[in-house]
Amino acid sequence: MTASSEALARKLTAKGLATRERIVKAAAELIYEHGAQKTNNEQIRAATGVSGSQLTRHFPTKESLVRAVLAWQADSIVARHQAPELGELDSFAALRRWADSYIASRDMLRGGCTFGSLAAEVVKAEPSHRDAVADGFERWQALFKRGLTKMRERGDLRPEADPSALAHLLTAAFQGGALLDQAAGESTPLRDALYGALAYIESFAAES
Repeated sequence: MTASSEALARKLTAKGLATRERIVKAAAELIYEHGAQKTNNEQIRAATGVSGSQLTRHFPTKESLVRAVLAWQADSIVARHQAPELGELDSFAALRRWADSYIASRDMLRGGCTFGSLAAEVVKAEPSHRDAVADGFERWQALFKRGLTKMRERGDLRPEADPSALAHLLTAAFQGGALLDQAAGESTPLRDALYGALAYIESFAAES
């Protein structure tokens, strides 16, 4: 969430916050289905039941709504990566569970990564969104980097393992695999990409 949107949220009543959240969730779903360019105010109003004045009060411009959706999608990705069964993503087993949870999901076949799909669309069409896209990816990669750093400090990974580089590898494998899954209509590409990335990380395992 941006500083301006946080300031606005603090001024809203509980009812206003609920309305804003409903708008963002509906917009996120519509954008995931149709893309940002093909999602309009009429569709969002129909999905949420808000008036045009309510929508404009919360999001005066299309840009402000897209940025809110980007932040919401990034929050969702981060929350999913902090599921209790994954812990701190600081073990080979946790990383494997993370990969398996996405490989088993049908979401990748439906429309790819929720955050990555929107990021790919807007980063070229609207350069002003580049900072919001970069922030989302940085927050995501920070989770991997923190877990991998703990593994290296604990001695699970050899000292030459670079947590930053390995975090980039995991997110790149995920994004590429998700896109290929969407194109192929089956989950083999994502499985191969993630298992390949995990195999490379495991090649840095310290000898027991």
